[in-house]
Amino acid sequence: MSIYYQERAQYFNQAMCSIWQEQTIKPTEIVLVQDGKLTDELYSAIDEWSFKLGEVLKIVTLKENLGTGDAKNAGLKQCTQELVVIMDTDDICLPDRFEKQLNIFNNYDVDACGGWISEFHTDENRIASYRRVPEAHHEVVKLSKKRMPVNHVTLMCKKEIMLKAGGYQKMLWLEDYYLVVRMILAGAKFYNIQSTLVNVRSGFEQLQRRSGIRYALSELQLQQEFLRLKFISHIEFFINVIVRFSIRIMPRVFIGIVYRRLRKL
Repeated sequence: MSIYYQERAQYFNQAMCSIWQEQTIKPTEIVLVQDGKLTDELYSAIDEWSFKLGEVLKIVTLKENLGTGDAKNAGLKQCTQELVVIMDTDDICLPDRFEKQLNIFNNYDVDACGGWISEFHTDENRIASYRRVPEAHHEVVKLSKKRMPVNHVTLMCKKEIMLKAGGYQKMLWLEDYYLVVRMILAGAKFYNIQSTLVNVRSGFEQLQRRSGIRYALSELQLQQEFLRLKFISHIEFFINVIVRFSIRIMPRVFIGIVYRRLRKL
């Protein structure tokens, strides 16, 4: 997990409760990266959890805010277990998330396991939409040539394959998608549980981050990289750029319509 100054202490506490107090199987360690200077409220919340969890909570401190990719890389290096779980500090894990995912690793030959997310605005009990992703590895690979084939915040991965793929690398707002594709190219086998594992906060702020010319240019850079890696063909490149670039520069009201169509209840 990585946390930065704009996070709310209330959300962080909910996220921590969901991965510790409410889980049927508790993590061996929790690696929290402090991405730059935080607020007094966040420091206070982290201190309380540090007192409660002791050595289970490992804190990595970055002097400056480096962004999600670099922060998660710093945390990945400090993980000592074979399996690494990805989590955001404002999301809420369902109580049996880890148990379900460990069951997949114990019974199937996979390197990464994710699942669906449910999205809510203010009340986690009032679900606004779902983001469903395909189950089998070949379906994941097929979808990955068009859009992100997994829900990043639900992933449980073998640390070895994440490092083999090069970990998180620079790709503004799209480091997670970039990593997943490189993991596929490195031979990782994916599986998505066909049920919700994490409740995710959504709303206008999230929509803002996914629109605009800067996001569109980042999408273009990512597609160029996929083409360079020979992950997609020239035809797939042109189709992806036309579709994805067009969506990103639409008025936000239209982007909202597109997202709602992709995330039906």
